Amino acid sequence: MKHKMDEHLQVSRLRLSANRHDMQPAEVEAHYICDSCGEEIVVPIDVTEGLHQDYVEDCPICCNPMMLHVDILEDGQPLITSEHE
Repeated sequence: MKHKMDEHLQVSRLRLSANRHDMQPAEVEAHYICDSCGEEIVVPIDVTEGLHQDYVEDCPICCNPMMLHVDILEDGQPLITSEHE
């Protein structure tokens, strides 16, 4: 009986591992070019916040505020555009 229980536990662990492998991460990275300083900026995008997001973030290089528009595409990848606030 113990052998069957160990086997069931191993199968459950494999299913859980496979499910975790197929899951999309909640946070992905996107890149944009700052209109003020021209630097490429990498920002984390929380895909759990919705398929379309608009928010203001200061450029970490020149500190100018940028309006970021994020759209999550069907494949889960973010498309980001930026403009001066």
